[in-house]
Amino acid sequence: MKTDNPCEAKMEPFDSFWEAPDDIERGFKKFAKFYQRNYFRHLQVGPTDRVLVVSCGPGYFLKTLEQNGISNILGIDSDPAKINYAKKKNLNAKEAKATEYLKSNNNKYDVIVLEQEINHLTKDGVLSFLSLCHRNLNVGGRLVVHSLNGANPITGAEALAQNFDHFNTFTEYSLSQILEYCDFHVAHIFPLNLYIFYENPLNYAGLFVDTLLQGLFRLLFVFYGKHNRLFSKKIGAIGIKKSANLGHFTSSVTHILG
Repeated sequence: MKTDNPCEAKMEPFDSFWEAPDDIERGFKKFAKFYQRNYFRHLQVGPTDRVLVVSCGPGYFLKTLEQNGISNILGIDSDPAKINYAKKKNLNAKEAKATEYLKSNNNKYDVIVLEQEINHLTKDGVLSFLSLCHRNLNVGGRLVVHSLNGANPITGAEALAQNFDHFNTFTEYSLSQILEYCDFHVAHIFPLNLYIFYENPLNYAGLFVDTLLQGLFRLLFVFYGKHNRLFSKKIGAIGIKKSANLGHFTSSVTHILG
């Protein structure tokens, strides 16, 4: 579906690309472990914080937050089937397109979690979308964002080429740059590790190989004068809203946001 909205990908709305596993119910347990072991030590969300989860799908992150004692949560997604599934789990979820909701919302959040990768947006779309998130956060509020890691020599280029709806990838440096440009303080850039399912003994074999490969990548990058440190398939970031107004945006982006 073609759209002229720069906050949306060229073919479909940004938040409709979220793909749940075939066994949606089984995914709740798997994703809970992935989120818990990758995100929560960086998230620093309080029990009374107002949290928005964008592109919540069937509610994996919503459920994980709930299990961690966070109750003031709303999830939005443009796919009615996924929202219906979340509601059947008694999760607070609402059918809505991300950009439309963020433009009309008047009650600011303490935390916004973007479950959808920003790789589905053009560069202008990324900036305008992150600025909408900035507008919807309280000062000091935290934005959680993740991306395909372009620094990974094995998956970086393939991730961009494999999906026609991927417009870009980011590294720890470029992800920091866009957050800073949108007036966020970059609290942390961190790897999203695949091998965190410690209950499975095979996980340790994968973790060993992954550690060796990342060490090799680091040496190769140093050899070529690069200083990248993160080579996981995906990377995450925490940005903190510094001030009430965006200070770095051009008039064109301001015009886009109306």
